[in-house]
Parts: sequence; C-alpha cells; structure tokens
Amino acid sequence: MDKKQLLIDLSKLTDGERVEMRKLGILSDKNKITRSVYPSVNDKRPPIGKHVVHAPHVINEAYNYQKPSSFSRALRLDFCGHKVLLISGTASVNEEGKAEHIGDFKAQLWRTYLNITNLLAAEEMSWHDVVRTTNYLRDIERDYADFNIIRTSFYSWLNLDPLPASTGIQARLCWETLLVEIEVHAICKSN
Repeated sequence: MDKKQLLIDLSKLTDGERVEMRKLGILSDKNKITRSVYPSVNDKRPPIGKHVVHAPHVINEAYNYQKPSSFSRALRLDFCGHKVLLISGTASVNEEGKAEHIGDFKAQLWRTYLNITNLLAAEEMSWHDVVRTTNYLRDIERDYADFNIIRTSFYSWLNLDPLPASTGIQARLCWETLLVEIEVHAICKSN
C-alpha cells in the first residue's frame, strides 16, 4: 500500500483511533496499514454512474489546496434517464484555491454564485435545474438580510419559478476568511 495516501501520522494516533481503525481493518494488530478489504464494486447490483464535475477556469479542485481536502467539487449521478448534480459546499474561492473578497460578504456571495453557475454549466445544467440549496453563513444575524436581498435579486434575474427548497444555517466555515458557503442539488433529464 502506498502510505502517501494516508495523511495521518501513525505515531500520533490516540488509543481510541487505533481501536476504531483496527475495527475498520485499516490497521493490523501490529499497527501497520493494511490493504482495503472493501470491494470497489458490488457484484450483486450495478453501480450508479458517478462522474466528477470540474470548472477549473473559476474554481480549483479541493484536493489541490495547500492542505488537501478529500471531496469532489461536484458529483453527477446518472440513473433512470436523469442526472443528479450534487455540488459540495462552495464558497468564494478562485481558480488558484484562494479566497476572494476577504471581509466583503456581498462580493463573496456573488463569487459563490459564479462558481456554482459554472459547475452547473459544466454539466449543461442551470439554476433552473436546482431543487435544493443549503446556505451556510458565518454570522447569520449580521448577514442574513444582505444574503436574502442578493439571493432574491439573483433568483428574480434568473426568472426562477418555482424557487429551490432552501435551508439557512449559521456555521463556522472551513476557512476563517469565508463568510458564506452554499451546497446545491440539481436534477434534470439526461440528453
């Protein structure tokens, strides 16, 4: 096994981590990394088609951060003549993986919409295919009024009807510089 795949320092594991990693089969009784015993494909059923979605001209891949993050920007699922797009929490991050508009909530929200728009477009989808958003605001009391004005204006400009289902949550985001992050689910018929 290529130990570079694991970013954890085995010499710094807690006793609890060792116990749970052994139960998962990751660690042997001798505290050595083992090969995965989990099959990559279930022989009893065909897998749903899963495809990573990219928009490198506006937002970088999460794994290319200075400290890699293990998630896809977006994942397209294909089944029953439809495609479903699951866009991970997306924020005001540029193509170099750097935060844009530090301290400017409104500009960060517009950049977030730009990034999401381009991820949708990468799969020939648009905001009209969006069925749900989850909106994370670092300070919901301070920023929700501005958030709602911009979101309503953006959706109105797009002529969205019906509007996507939505949830707003106050949350500490992954970087101190980020003030808003949005997760999106979209669905449409396959071509």
